[in-house]
Amino acid sequence: MVANDNPSFVLHGINNVKYEDRPVPEITNDEVLVQVAKTGICGSDVHYLLHGKIGDFVLNEPMCLGHESSGVVAQLGPNVKAGLKVGDRVALEPGFGCRTCDVCKAGHYNLCPHMTFAATPPFVYGTLARYYKLPADMLHPLPAEVSDEDGAMIEPLAVAVHSVSTLGKCKSNDVVIVFGAGPVGLLCMAVARALGARRVIAVDINQARLDFAKSYVATDTVIPPPKEQGEDIDTFAARVTNAVRTQLGLPDRGPGAVDLALEASGAPTCMQMGLHILKPAGTYVQVGMGAVMTQPTPLFQIIAKELRVIGSFRYGPGDYPLAISLVERGLVNLKPLVTQRYEFTDALEAFETTRAGKDKNGIPAIKCIISAPK
Repeated sequence: MVANDNPSFVLHGINNVKYEDRPVPEITNDEVLVQVAKTGICGSDVHYLLHGKIGDFVLNEPMCLGHESSGVVAQLGPNVKAGLKVGDRVALEPGFGCRTCDVCKAGHYNLCPHMTFAATPPFVYGTLARYYKLPADMLHPLPAEVSDEDGAMIEPLAVAVHSVSTLGKCKSNDVVIVFGAGPVGLLCMAVARALGARRVIAVDINQARLDFAKSYVATDTVIPPPKEQGEDIDTFAARVTNAVRTQLGLPDRGPGAVDLALEASGAPTCMQMGLHILKPAGTYVQVGMGAVMTQPTPLFQIIAKELRVIGSFRYGPGDYPLAISLVERGLVNLKPLVTQRYEFTDALEAFETTRAGKDKNGIPAIKCIISAPK
């Protein structure tokens, strides 16, 4: 039974959010109406709250926030093919391309220039509401082994799957290094371990984050030393790389050398270190969003070692199903990452906790989950 109200958490401007009752979305063709169950808070949601924009995506009208969600199928459009039924539990893949441009037809719908994505201007609808609608093929059934909270976490896990598996081609016995032990970095580590990586090295400047990474999935942790006075970034990266290799017993090539580097912090020094520490013909994947301006790039490392350097943006075909499968089979455990839970009426507190990195009791925050409106 579909309710006649749609409570929504709506951003009107910088640090200006309101609860509103928006119309229940009307579905047509192959669309599905989903009653949202759980929603995770992403750094991008907080960025819109604090700045009203991310890069070229600028808030020009009120927008419902939220895009990391699970839910239950409430209503099916007339053209939905077999495979979904009312009552099915699903993970929401919150964006879809136009399906007709060259990149969509090539299987890269995440790069569609006409992408419609939850809580991303100019689209003004998000999943921090009672109801959200999507094309049927953007909904992924959740097996019984995957909880609603896990289902909300499938979105960031799919980001990690895209980076580590689809683009990074991580395979069993690889040595993987991940720069940044925030939520996405931790999920990249988890996917690498699930795919059989021999070693997963976590790099961060925060000891508490590294301690958690080690207790979670990392085999090794590193805090880079500080830059010396007057030291240029390339010299610093080379010095730190040599120190890390010595500390961890990593060769610069051959068996045991670093096969895959994932940068999940956006810090220029980490980008440099990642390219320096890779073995010849290794793969570097940029996951974290750094400053918009061009970063210093060690071209000699890229050229002389013939490195594969790839940018990673959201997720594409097959990433959600693999993410769900990894959780279903117990290869990735998402539960330790959920550190705070909030009711829908306390959504702003969840945003403030995510921004501060800890809640009002001082407990560190990794992922905050908000329950649906009652």
